[in-house]
Amino acid sequence: MKILLINGAQEFAHSQGKFNKTLHNVAKDTLIQLGHTVQETVVDEGYDENTEVEKILWANVIIYQWPGWWMGTPWKLKRYMDEVFTAGYGQLYANDGRSSKNPTQNYGKGGLLHEHRYMISCTWNAPAAAFEEVGNFFDGRGVDGTLLTFHKANQFLGMKPLPTFMVNDVIKNPKVDIAVCAYKDHLNDVFGSANA
Repeated sequence: MKILLINGAQEFAHSQGKFNKTLHNVAKDTLIQLGHTVQETVVDEGYDENTEVEKILWANVIIYQWPGWWMGTPWKLKRYMDEVFTAGYGQLYANDGRSSKNPTQNYGKGGLLHEHRYMISCTWNAPAAAFEEVGNFFDGRGVDGTLLTFHKANQFLGMKPLPTFMVNDVIKNPKVDIAVCAYKDHLNDVFGSANA
């Protein structure tokens, strides 16, 4: 399988992006060991929009790695998506899916990447309970409900989601070794050996 790894972490204020870089590299090493072909982009190092469109077209799967900042992605990853997805007009998506005959229906159905998948791997200082428990901060919506707009941006291109991986409590109660092992297991479960 051809997999594009996008590291959306960035250096900003007190964040150095080290843990997300670690997880990005775990994914790279694990997937290569499983026999998959990998390309990568580190958003904080800059990118060429047209090259990124080609990488997305090349990939069967995109794995996004990023920290949850203010209930979403770091701003450079959002800018990456705005710039690269827009540059991909006619290649990543044809239109917004609607027709003038019925302009209220089929919004978001104009994507061209129907055979592609995407996966989120994200880190949060929030504990898992903040996502899972009704009455807690995210009111039981779970991580995927919290990230609805991120999912919809990728689904607008026609891609379908793979199971999200989330690491919690990364500042107040970090458990890096446990997270790394859990991520390797997740990658094995989702992708398995390329030769299987």
